[in-house]
This record gives sequence, C-alpha cells and structure tokens, in this order.
Amino acid sequence: MTGMDVGEIMQYLPHRYPFLMVDRVISIEPGKSIVAIKNVTINEPFFVGHFPQQPIMPGVMILEALAQASAILSFKTDNFKVNDDSVYYFVGIDNARFKKPVVVGDQLFLHATLTRHIKGFWKFTAQAKVSDEVVAEAELICAVRAK
Repeated sequence: MTGMDVGEIMQYLPHRYPFLMVDRVISIEPGKSIVAIKNVTINEPFFVGHFPQQPIMPGVMILEALAQASAILSFKTDNFKVNDDSVYYFVGIDNARFKKPVVVGDQLFLHATLTRHIKGFWKFTAQAKVSDEVVAEAELICAVRAK
C-alpha cells in the first residue's frame, strides 16, 4: 500500500503537536509492516533541556515514535480510526537498545513489523534508522481498550 501524509496520519492517531511523532508514512502493508518518517528538527520542545549544548533526541521519544508508527499499522490493519470511545495504550517494551544518538537534522526512519495480534494486544519488532544505520530497536506491546 502507498504512503500517508500527516493529514491522513491524524485520522488514525489521536496525538497532536507537540507529541505527534510521525511526519509521513512511506509504505504500509496492513497486517504486516510499516515504514514511516520522523524529521528531527531544532523546534522539538525536548531539545530545550536535552541537551542545550548538544541536542540529542531522548531515547524514550524514539520509542514513542516507533509506537506511534506501530499504532498506525494496527489501525490500518483493523480499518479503525481515532474515536472518543477507545484509547490505544503503549503497554510494554522488551529488549530496547540504543545504538547511536539521534541529533537535529536527522531523518528517522521508523520500521515496525507485526509479530502477534491476540485479543486486542499487538506485538511488534521495531527499528529506528538514520541513513540505513540502526539507531534504536525494541519489541513493543500495545493494547486497544475502551475508555
């Protein structure tokens, strides 16, 4: 399937600025995988304090970007859009590794592959890359629940 622009992304994710971490979806195959982009700019609010002399994207924000890309894959797989009746929770992280700092000007490629979907729980293997080099990776677990 072809990509998605930010307008379509916001139909699937409830996140908004400054917490929307996916700028574009390059490719998505519902039920299988997604590749998305997060452009890392100096305008990110976390750079004010992390770290002023050497801005580095916090690892938890990289994981959040991967989780948001994974959520898009889940929603496209189930043909589900944002609504007021349910919420998508990030419920687990396993085997998280950070291999290289992500800095201003980097384009973060978010790769996620669905490995399991059982009773509202979704498990993914995910990698964040800059210039084809893995900068972070983890197994992510998410759940959709009624509010």
